[in-house]
Amino acid sequence: MREIFAGMPWWVKWIAVPVIALLLFGGLIANLVGIVIGLLFKILILVALVGGLVFVVRKFTGSSNSRSDW
Repeated sequence: MREIFAGMPWWVKWIAVPVIALLLFGGLIANLVGIVIGLLFKILILVALVGGLVFVVRKFTGSSNSRSDW
């Protein structure tokens, strides 16, 4: 692979090849990034909901059975 790029100018290695790769695989890369961000967002919502549920359950079933502290 190095022999192929040995005689090429710098702009071919550092500009043209990445631009061509982004044109060919840009949609795939954007799709994968969107899936990862969506998955992280759903995991964050799950953690927040479970944490809220645990907080509410502990608040209702605290050491005292009376709900006067609400």
